[in-house]
Amino acid sequence: MNLLAVVLQAQGGADYSFLIMMVAIFAIMYFFMIRPQNKKQKEIAKFRKNLEVGQSVVTAGGIYGKIKEVEDNTVVVEVAAGVKIKVDKNSIYADAQAQPAK
Repeated sequence: MNLLAVVLQAQGGADYSFLIMMVAIFAIMYFFMIRPQNKKQKEIAKFRKNLEVGQSVVTAGGIYGKIKEVEDNTVVVEVAAGVKIKVDKNSIYADAQAQPAK
């Protein structure tokens, strides 16, 4: 009963502090979470669009190899001498040359 009285009293005061707080929280989430994620997705899409034959890449499964053929939606990757696999373009994760040394 006491909690209900507090809630009813809080709604009676029509100040805009709650609205301002919600807008501020959304703005913080947008600039720290949503915007960087969208930027990263655009960079990855641009990378996948510009794949070239001979480029060293890493697949999403962690397979390192060199691109031998680029088709519309697939890429043929040579993982060892004479061993080629066909993978979806969306599973190409990164440029193997750009991976940081551990």
